[in-house]
Amino acid sequence: MLREIDCNLWVVEQPFKYFGLEVGTRMTLVRLGTGDLVAISPIKIDRATIEQIALLGELKYIIAPNLYHHLFIQDFQFIYPQAQLWATSSLAKKRPDLVVDIPIAERQNSMFDGEIDCLLFDGFQTLFLNGYTPLNEYVFCHQSSRTLILTDTAFYFDESFVPLTQLIAKLTGGYKLLRPSPLEKIATRDKQAVKKAVDRVLEWDFDRVIVAHGSIVETNGKEQFKSGYDWFLNT
Repeated sequence: MLREIDCNLWVVEQPFKYFGLEVGTRMTLVRLGTGDLVAISPIKIDRATIEQIALLGELKYIIAPNLYHHLFIQDFQFIYPQAQLWATSSLAKKRPDLVVDIPIAERQNSMFDGEIDCLLFDGFQTLFLNGYTPLNEYVFCHQSSRTLILTDTAFYFDESFVPLTQLIAKLTGGYKLLRPSPLEKIATRDKQAVKKAVDRVLEWDFDRVIVAHGSIVETNGKEQFKSGYDWFLNT
């Protein structure tokens, strides 16, 4: 079900397990000044949510923000055939079955007449069993609500999660802290590229931070983001 976060900003949340650990997942929905809707990082939705979305406006844009949040893109394209798919440039190679209308170019600093800032979070990698893998993630800032929208570049786990998730977050030093996991810290080698991306994000005006996995950081998000990446970059 939709949950309103701010004016013209909603999320849809559902349970999700990663390697057996409950981390949840979240889609962000933005309504533009035109009245059209943008879905960032689509998740599996039910009929009731589809009906709620229809009451808000027409969903015209679907955004696949990185190489790993693409599982429900095809479902969304079936439900919303009129919507354009905007995707990170490498996704077309990974998912040739998807019709990508617009690759999100690195040179783009804003989208939709400046309502949403965006940038490629360059240099960021994660660790899988087969080695280090780039996420090719774009991050976004919804200007009117001063909200930073992240996917896998940071997490925030608190007491709202099951005890096992809280325990793992505490053991890895990430409980109630907005930061990447130690896996990304190990995998990411080009820290200078990440630092440049972080510096650009910190130029944006935001207070709230929405993450795909974890709880929403409602206030003081910029300071928490900076602190999390100071730890990540060892600065």
